[in-house]
Amino acid sequence: MLQTIINMISGLAGGNITGAAAKKINPGMIISSVSGLVGGGLGGALITSSMNSGGRMDMETIVSGVAASAAAGAILTALVGFIRTRITTK
Repeated sequence: MLQTIINMISGLAGGNITGAAAKKINPGMIISSVSGLVGGGLGGALITSSMNSGGRMDMETIVSGVAASAAAGAILTALVGFIRTRITTK
């Protein structure tokens, strides 16, 4: 449970950083936060399950989960922002 919370917070940070950095595809703060949370939760769960950590909370698991969650949150936010920009400009 703690790893999931860490993953979601990391995804939230990754999503909001991406939203702030990519002005042209910024979907907005709320959408960046939600997509970051979802991306972080799913990305972290995927990397943790692929590592076969078995529920361990060692430093390697935490750091890789944070990195994967932030990246997944950033990617999902960029994707949502891109799609939203394409839809609203037509």
